[in-house]
Amino acid sequence: MVTLDYFRKVALSFPEATEEPHFEKVSFRVRKKIFATYDAGNNQASLKLSEMDQNIFSAADKTAIYPVPNKWGKQGWTLVELKKVKKKLFQQVLMTAYCTVAPAKLAEQVTGE
Repeated sequence: MVTLDYFRKVALSFPEATEEPHFEKVSFRVRKKIFATYDAGNNQASLKLSEMDQNIFSAADKTAIYPVPNKWGKQGWTLVELKKVKKKLFQQVLMTAYCTVAPAKLAEQVTGE
């Protein structure tokens, strides 16, 4: 299970990541672009992934990670059930979301590539 504290710790460990409000949610951004949001009411994260990464992570555990069920899902936005997802998988999918949104030079600092 992933807590908000763990979510925050991982998200803010990425270069230039910030935490800012986004309507009724908490958002995590890099250079003003959102890579993740936290919905406390549903205990869910919403992460920005490429379509390919969305398919890969959803295949890993369809009950914990799946596309947002509307047009946003078709754009890569992916829901993560924080009560169900394992910490290691969450850390990987969150890093992928960050790298999807971050400029290449910042993403390289995280991936080492």
